[in-house]
Formats: sequence, structure tokens, C-alpha cells
Amino acid sequence: MLTILGFAMIATFLVLIMMKKMSPIAALVLIPALFCVFVGKGAKLGDYVIDGVTSLAPTAAMLMFAIVYFGVMIDVGLFDPIVRGILKFCKADPMRIVVGTAVLAAIVSLDGDGSTTFMITVSAMYPLYKRLKMSLVVMTGIAAMANGVMNTLPWGGPTARAATALKLDASDIFVPMIPALLVGLLFVFILSYVLGVRERRRLGVLTLDEVLEEEKETETVLIGSGGLGDGKVSMRKGGTAAAGVTGAADSGTDAPRDAEGSAASADDDGFQGLDPNRSTLRPKLYWFNALLTVALLTAMIMEWLPIPVLFLIGAALVLSVNFPHIPDQKARLAAHADNVLNVSGMVFAAAVFTGVLQGTGMVDHMAKWMVDVIPGSMGPHMALVTGILSLPLTYFMSNDGFYFGVLPVLAEAGAAHGVSPLEMARASLVGQPLHMSSPLVPAVYVLVGMAKVEFGDHTRFVVKWAALTCLVILGAGMLFGII
Repeated sequence: MLTILGFAMIATFLVLIMMKKMSPIAALVLIPALFCVFVGKGAKLGDYVIDGVTSLAPTAAMLMFAIVYFGVMIDVGLFDPIVRGILKFCKADPMRIVVGTAVLAAIVSLDGDGSTTFMITVSAMYPLYKRLKMSLVVMTGIAAMANGVMNTLPWGGPTARAATALKLDASDIFVPMIPALLVGLLFVFILSYVLGVRERRRLGVLTLDEVLEEEKETETVLIGSGGLGDGKVSMRKGGTAAAGVTGAADSGTDAPRDAEGSAASADDDGFQGLDPNRSTLRPKLYWFNALLTVALLTAMIMEWLPIPVLFLIGAALVLSVNFPHIPDQKARLAAHADNVLNVSGMVFAAAVFTGVLQGTGMVDHMAKWMVDVIPGSMGPHMALVTGILSLPLTYFMSNDGFYFGVLPVLAEAGAAHGVSPLEMARASLVGQPLHMSSPLVPAVYVLVGMAKVEFGDHTRFVVKWAALTCLVILGAGMLFGII
């Protein structure tokens, strides 16, 4: 009976969030609470929840302060020179533009928020793709895959969910996975080069007359809370040529290849993506912020302190130094409050789901059933099975559904065959490059919407390449003995 109720609870949870009948937070709380009563252990629900919240508090703290830290770093302009440098590198070469898209998306993904990553990447790169008449699905596909690999960072979501679901430390999952993830990111860069060369061959040798468009169009995109505060992004295209370059801010990227001198001088001012005059910029503190970020990431990798403590200290430092006045600090915290509340709320709500699943014994009964079903020869390879299953499962269901509904069951089945929960957790991250293009991921609609790409076109292009990226990560993890 517990086996049936356990699968019924997971199925109910998945159906409701996939059909968008309930929010993930509400479903994580109400569905297990209801099934806890069905099992006849409603009186112990409080104990299950308290135990779960106690164990998950460090994960929630890490996510809260990591979002604040990287959100403030974007606000103060830490990534602005990187954006300008990538645009200067790209010029009018399709291959460089595609590679630059991958690099920019990977760097900005350090903030752990897919929506922010896509807003900054598309705002910077869209005018270049549009002017050069490049394929926009190449831009959306490369950005999604780069963000998918980087989304495995402990503060990105999936790693924290896996740690939450299996009650593990996020750093124990993530740090050993770094070599495999670097291989995956390198593959995305190589793929971006190949696709860029293909675009270069398709477009041929570009000249200024072929690049420029006659009509003028200006779009203004507001970067919402959690990203750039009240900053705006201006994307201009069009204009007529005069003396080899267009006027004002658009000049650099439209210069012909034989006018690199003019292009170089203008690139610093053209297509910056981020509003260069936003009030939150702190140019005099740039090197302090850069060194602080490097020190924090180094401390995280070296495990000098627990990750929640590192980000708590880092967030306090970056707020105090960059915004010494209390009203300014409150404004920055308010700007990122939506992301903080959504993510931390999800973690605490998950305490109910995982607590009921574990406390009532449902997960044990389901694991026993799965052990009986899986052939004995496959048992020792449950990490590989989990890695392969993560591709379709994380694409057709949300991360909440997979990590809180499916992974605990797979982990229990793996444990019966001697596969450690850490190996299972690492294997579960493999599908993230594909997951970021799932129709269940809200950020992907930001990506295709700003890029003016049909979601179906994006899907048809990206699925095969994203799946291949996932398999590369899985293969590297097995080769290095991580999974």
C-alpha cells in the first residue's frame, strides 16, 4: 500500500505542476501533507517538517545569499567590461559572434539565474545576429546550452535540489564534478565554433552594404528585479552608412573587416547591452569586486568554509562596501527579493515533501519495488542509468519534480546495490544542458521572446545538440571515475 501511495503522491505532484494547476511551492507542501494523512501518520507531520527544515536551512541560506551576491555584482558593473570585450572581439565575424555568445552566457551564468543570463546575453548579441542576418536559433541554442552546463553550480538550483532531496552537502556533489562539467563547457565552445564556421560559410564574405539595414528600429527592454535593478537595455539596428561606419552607438559592429581601426575605437561604445549610465555602477570599486569574487570562488572550491557561510560573508561585504548607505542596501535587497523568496521558499517547502516521503516509509517501499524490477545486472550501474534517465525526465518534468520526486527513489534503489547517494546526485546533474530548453523552464521563454524566435524552432535546433552535450558530460564523468 505504501508503494502505491508513494507513486501516487509523486504522480499527483508532477501532474499538478506540469499542468500548472499549482505552483511548485504549494504542491511541495499540500500534496505530501494530504498523503501523510492518507497513510495515517498525520499526527507526525509536524515532526517530519521540522526535521526537514532543520536539515535544509544551510542550503536555503546558500541560495539566498548567492543570489544577492551575484545580483549586486551585476548591478555594480562587474560584468560590463566582459560584455564590451566580447563584443569588441566579435566584430562582424559570424564565427566570433557565436563563440562570443557561448563565452558571455557562461560567464553571466555565474549568478545562477537563467533569466538574468538570457536577458544580458540576448541584449548584447541580438543586434549583431540581426544585422549580419545570422540564424537566431544558433544564438538561443548556444546560450541555453552554456547556461545549462553552468546551471549546475551549487547556487544555480539543480545541485541544491539534489543535495536537498538526498540530504547531502552541495559542495560534495559539485566539486568532484568540476572536471566533467569543464569538458561539457569545452564541448559547447567547440560546438559554437563549428556552428559559427557554418554561419560564416552560409553568409559568405560580408561587406558593409550587406550588413546594414535601411530602416531604423530601437527597442528598450527593462531588466527586472534580480538582474540589473532599474537598468535598461537599448538594442539598435539599421541606419545608413556614412564614411564606412554608422553613426552614434552602433558604429563598431557595423564596420567592414578592412576598417578594423575604426571598428576598434567604436566598439567600446556600441551595443553594450547593459545601461552604461545606471545609478548602481561602482567603477572605482571594480577591482575590489573582481578580487572578492575570485577569492570567494576559490574558497568555495578549496572548501575553506561551508558554502553558505562564504556567500553570507560575501553578500554582507559587497553590500557594505558598494552601498554604504542603509537605504541603498535596502533598495538592492528589494531588487533581488523576488528571486530570493522563490528559491529559498522552494527549499523549505521541499522539506515537507522529502520529510513525508522519508518519514512515512514510502520511499523505502518504492525503492524495494524498483530493486525487484531492475535486473540484477543493472543494479551496480544505477548511476549510469540515472544519468541517462536525467535527459528525458528533466526535459519533460520540472527540476522540482525530478529531484524531489524521482531522484530519492532512484537513490534508494542504487543504495541497495552499493551505489552511493553522491554518485547518484552527480549523475542526476547530467541532463541540465537539455533541461534549460524544456517548455517547463520559464527562463527559456525570456530567451526566445527577446530573440524573437519561435519556441518550436528553438526546440528543433537545440534538442540534438543539448542531448549530445549531456552525453559528453556523462562520458567524462565515468571516464574520470566521478560517476
